[in-house]
Amino acid sequence: MMRAGLADIISCQPDMCVAGEFDDGARALESFETLRPDVTIMDVAMPEMDGVLALEAILRLNSRARVIMLTAMQGDHQMRRALELGAAGFMMKRSLRKDLIDAIREVHAGRRWIPADVACTLATHMGQKNLSDREIEVLRSAAAGNSNKCIGGQLGIAEDTVKAHFRTILTKLTARDRTHAVAIAIKRGILTL
Repeated sequence: MMRAGLADIISCQPDMCVAGEFDDGARALESFETLRPDVTIMDVAMPEMDGVLALEAILRLNSRARVIMLTAMQGDHQMRRALELGAAGFMMKRSLRKDLIDAIREVHAGRRWIPADVACTLATHMGQKNLSDREIEVLRSAAAGNSNKCIGGQLGIAEDTVKAHFRTILTKLTARDRTHAVAIAIKRGILTL
């Protein structure tokens, strides 16, 4: 439904056409080299391979690829990850009807597209340290209801190491406790349900 709407908006432009439509990141990546789009529009949340992983793989194939990422989630984590990897733009789905064509034109011209709502979300958490991959694993396991001992067993680390990770997680997220850390991580898009 969303893809069809995007295709309709783009197809109405006399100087634009839709090169391809894919429902998952893996298929988009497979077709990227063949299609060679001027601008790729990719959802963050996709099956098989999420949009940020697909972005990373596309940029390995072509470091000059212009990719605009889309999301419905307000959290900063995926925004920051995508932009740090090299996304040319990032948009909230709610603003597509109003801004999509302008975003495509700007990105095609070699500029970045970061609208005010995305910039505001990013600015809110600017200066905060990112969680490491291991810290995210620990937090994800805690969100599933696992004890420190169980988390340690799952990840092959000592229970004291899990506790140390939690101290760091609480500091980085400015959380009061584990439950608060999980809630913050979900809100910011670090963890998804």
